[in-house]
Amino acid sequence: MPDTIPAPKPRILLLSAYDADSHRRWREQLVASQSSFEWQTLTLPPRFFRWRIRGNALTWLNEPLLQQRWDLLLVTSMVDLVSIRGLHPHLASTPAVLYMHENQFAYPESQGQHASVDPQMVNLYSALAADVVLFNSDWNRRSFLEGVAGLYRKLPDGVPLETLDLLADKAQVVPVPIEDRLYVDRTEPLNRTCPHLLWNHRWEYDKGPDRLLLLLDELESRGQDFQLSVVGQTFRQQPEAFDAIRQCHGHRLVHWGFLPQRSDYDQLLSQADVVISSALHDFQGLSMLEAMASGCLALAPDRLAYPEYVPSSQLYPSVPDNAKAEARGAAHQLVTLMSESVDCRKPLEWGLGKLAAIYENILITTLEKHRVC
Repeated sequence: MPDTIPAPKPRILLLSAYDADSHRRWREQLVASQSSFEWQTLTLPPRFFRWRIRGNALTWLNEPLLQQRWDLLLVTSMVDLVSIRGLHPHLASTPAVLYMHENQFAYPESQGQHASVDPQMVNLYSALAADVVLFNSDWNRRSFLEGVAGLYRKLPDGVPLETLDLLADKAQVVPVPIEDRLYVDRTEPLNRTCPHLLWNHRWEYDKGPDRLLLLLDELESRGQDFQLSVVGQTFRQQPEAFDAIRQCHGHRLVHWGFLPQRSDYDQLLSQADVVISSALHDFQGLSMLEAMASGCLALAPDRLAYPEYVPSSQLYPSVPDNAKAEARGAAHQLVTLMSESVDCRKPLEWGLGKLAAIYENILITTLEKHRVC
């Protein structure tokens, strides 16, 4: 008998219109973990935000991959799915999954580049056009749906209110997975006398470096000893708080700045005792999750996505309008953690080993529903 020819794998085109580090890691991890599909990817550099979110369909107008036929489109939240389909009519009936790393309704109002409603409309139209909308946290999902409802209340007429239920029905929460290799058992106990504090976020204002400075000052005034590592993606222009942190607490520093080698960063995760967030804006908090997987205690405000995975004993009161009061609460929470036998709680359900099957099921289910239709 002749050998059976295996069925061709479903072909998926993944589009990432603002391929920031977290977006890139997500798509590379996803493609590597989903061998049941044939993948091709299109990406654009993470710069010129306004142009990227509004112009990606134009940039890709003559892209050869978009001239082909695909079984499924998987697009990130910056992609203008409606314009992509409109400019390439043969893709109009191709099923699409939209992955929302963030949503433009929940960015801080003080960040001027997000003041326009136009980025919000790109998110909204793409979500309406997609078959499935995935969010990396329930906070992201809720803030998006609340943002759409708020926008609808501002519009003068012709508002399709029924789409609120439609969007809610197609929304699911599937986080960006943590790499399984980060789940390590520590050989050394946490240093509760002089804990190694880790702040590992983008060096931008929305991550609250000014609040970190106030927290460190408060810890010092209380006589709480500590070591400090401040790492993460840096930029040419950065908040002045970083200079103040280095000037006032430089004698406590273990690491400072960006660590280009991933192995060095992973080693730092396994050495730190407490990972800290002071963020006013964070849709998932992958850096927090990675540190927790590596055995760190967490210290995070009781807001955003953090209550979804940070134990309540490791959350400090959220006081977004009073940074000094929030710093006092955070310092009190840290001192309490160091005086008690609180163990780290690893976010096992957020690991790739748990989530890979969920991603695969969503992709297969979307394909099968389209075939039935």
